[in-house]
Amino acid sequence: MAERKCRGLLEAEADVTVVAPSVTPALDELIREGKVSAIRRSWQSGDGDGARLVFAATNNRAVNAAVAREAGQSDIPVCVVDAPEDGTFTSPSVLRRGDLLITVSTGGKSPALAREVRRELETLYGPEYADIVDIAGKLREKALTTGERSVYT
Repeated sequence: MAERKCRGLLEAEADVTVVAPSVTPALDELIREGKVSAIRRSWQSGDGDGARLVFAATNNRAVNAAVAREAGQSDIPVCVVDAPEDGTFTSPSVLRRGDLLITVSTGGKSPALAREVRRELETLYGPEYADIVDIAGKLREKALTTGERSVYT
């Protein structure tokens, strides 16, 4: 879960710090490449100081609750993956094809269902949609500069 959240934040060009005693191999690679910072230990009070956004994504309910409480006391938006009602926002499942962005949310009620719907959408909207969006964008730009009205404007 943390790995997926990190990748999404990196796509948004965020500075990401992971607080965890252990991480997945893929997340470890992002850390070694310098794309993600890491504090290699369990969460401690104060770890969220200065953060603009926090994801509580551990496999420990008590830790996630503590992270949520501390973020709430500091008015930092927090997503609690195992108890969405404890957070201030939920994170949708995201399908990206170039500039095409499709999100699916169940309001935190069933992240697994949101992932499944996103997987179904992946079969409908393949990688070729990145090119389709680029072409549509160029057609729209041309239509706007020539004053033509079309489905792309």
